[in-house]
Amino acid sequence: MPTTVTARTIHVLIVDDDEDDYFITRDYMRDIEGGRFEISWCYRYTDALQAMKERRYDIYLVDYRLGARTGLDLLKDAIASHCEEPIILLTGKGNPEVDRKAMQEGAADYLVKTELTAEQLERTLRYALEHTFTLKALKAQERKYRTIFEQSKDAVFLSGENLRFKDVNAATLELLASHVEDILNATLFDFMVDERQKAALAEIVASGREIDDFEIELRTREGDTRYCIFSSSLIAEDDTTNAYLQGILHDITNIRRAERATLLAEKLASAGRLVRTLAHEVRNPLNNINLSAEQLQAEGSVSGNDRVYLEIIQRNSNRIGDLITELLNSSKPTEVAFQDYSLQSILDGSLAQALDRITIHKVNVRVHYPDQEIIIKADKEKLCIAFLNIIINAVEATEMGMGEIDIMITPVPTQHKVIIRDNGSGISEEHLSRLFEPYFTSKRNGMGLGLAATLNILQAHKAEVDVQSAPGKGTTFTVSFPAKH
Repeated sequence: MPTTVTARTIHVLIVDDDEDDYFITRDYMRDIEGGRFEISWCYRYTDALQAMKERRYDIYLVDYRLGARTGLDLLKDAIASHCEEPIILLTGKGNPEVDRKAMQEGAADYLVKTELTAEQLERTLRYALEHTFTLKALKAQERKYRTIFEQSKDAVFLSGENLRFKDVNAATLELLASHVEDILNATLFDFMVDERQKAALAEIVASGREIDDFEIELRTREGDTRYCIFSSSLIAEDDTTNAYLQGILHDITNIRRAERATLLAEKLASAGRLVRTLAHEVRNPLNNINLSAEQLQAEGSVSGNDRVYLEIIQRNSNRIGDLITELLNSSKPTEVAFQDYSLQSILDGSLAQALDRITIHKVNVRVHYPDQEIIIKADKEKLCIAFLNIIINAVEATEMGMGEIDIMITPVPTQHKVIIRDNGSGISEEHLSRLFEPYFTSKRNGMGLGLAATLNILQAHKAEVDVQSAPGKGTTFTVSFPAKH
């Protein structure tokens, strides 16, 4: 006999309410050459079912007639109780209908007692045990890979060749902020933002090539942006019509944000050094001009129309001095005095300061706050200024009388997000990458210091800033504050 049967002792339970039939079946098993069986007998339905539930035996031989119940009933109840061991149904007379039902319900085989021989029983036992051994190994592999699939920190999914989701793990739902019923009706393309990335990815998918570390930008159902590395491979089974893609999305959003913050910090530091150098070089001759003007005024040697010109020199010298001071202040790290404040009250303060501008521009502002107060550590005055700059920019970006601005707070366990969204003219991709740079502005009379100062204040509050915009489609600022513990 094969190794699967003879390598160890096989524990067998014969379930039969006729003891004579039990002895006959037992003797057939004892006649099997090389067989190592430990045979037990059970004549009660409930006892047999309990043994199956507790998985006490390696294989079960069950008579079809068990008093008020049948062996088919026991087979159904055992499989419903997750019995994985093979069950062979025995009957006194052949019945094709019973045979068919037994195999449909999951019996390993169906044998007629009057036709039973030791050779037939040996073959049936061997095939049943080999099949069960293989099936258990497959199930163990499936459980192992299912565990890896479900517990992976990366988003892992199975999809059709059009990237329509078929199965997703919990990390995919979390990454895309979606429910199972929503995501299984969608494709990966539905979450992609960049049309060029969509076209490039669609071309690779259509070619059937493996996808290796393809960087994509995704927009979640909640409107958040996620940067991911996407890899996938085509799994083609024997039937090519059942081919599917196995995909992995590795979230690199925090890495990209850190890179952007580092780059911006370097730009701010470089701009600060430039400002300090220019301030030093400009103030020296400016001081000479101011001293000369003051000397001329003190001596009284200037009169009439010349005094007008002297006053112009003094006013503009003072203006230059103020500008230098303002530039120097914008390049320094903001000093803040933290206290506990309600995020709602800070935003209300910013809106109050922007009210005149909002009224003149006829902008419709909608505010969405959670019911509970959101408390953060903040310098209220400075944070009001930061939000005021964002709100004023939103107002000025909208068309007179057509503007709409939504301001909302969305608390999550680790962060409190403030979202300011407008329906204005939007920002081009080129300008978006330079949005917080000092002295960069798209406004005709702007100095490019408002958003630079805003970023300085928000960074002092350890807040993260994300801006999404497209020309003609409006702009969304998302400011994320660490939750107060």
